[in-house]
Amino acid sequence: MNTKRLFVSIDPPQSVRKVLVDLNPHIRGVRWIVGDQMHLTLGFFPDVSEDVDLALREKLSAIEFGAFFLPIEGIGTFPPKGHVKIIWIGVGKGHPHLFQLHKRVQDAALAAGVEADLRPWHPHITLARCRDAHGGVRRKFLKSNAELDAGMFRVDAIHLYCSELTPAGPIHTCQLSVPAR
Repeated sequence: MNTKRLFVSIDPPQSVRKVLVDLNPHIRGVRWIVGDQMHLTLGFFPDVSEDVDLALREKLSAIEFGAFFLPIEGIGTFPPKGHVKIIWIGVGKGHPHLFQLHKRVQDAALAAGVEADLRPWHPHITLARCRDAHGGVRRKFLKSNAELDAGMFRVDAIHLYCSELTPAGPIHTCQLSVPAR
């Protein structure tokens, strides 16, 4: 049976993406994410069948939310200590509208028959993936940007993407956009 890798996200505007791309310190072993791939994931669904995909679209289309502003600030890593795999930028101290929207996406997925992701959710935008990056140079970059404030943007839609893995990296294709009401 054919399945799809799907995710629901909030996409920052080009102006914010440019600020984030321009942060790239060009450290060997740190692969910066391309600007048009940067997003804040509200839900990731790795193995979705065709019938569940249709049900998920229907449930996501019914989500209602008002537009809100989201701050983009504070650089961190996954894992927070030890061998760094991901460098990310966060959304401040948490935003009630963002957490409500995340819950609505998770509820829609559950109602469509998608298995729930039970891991704690840490809202962020992935900036880079690390492999054998020089620790000292990376730590200096992280320390100098720990309190970075990249501004804020208006969240006025969520998007469902299909993510196809290729040797050149993932290709994300928008399947559905749900505007704020």
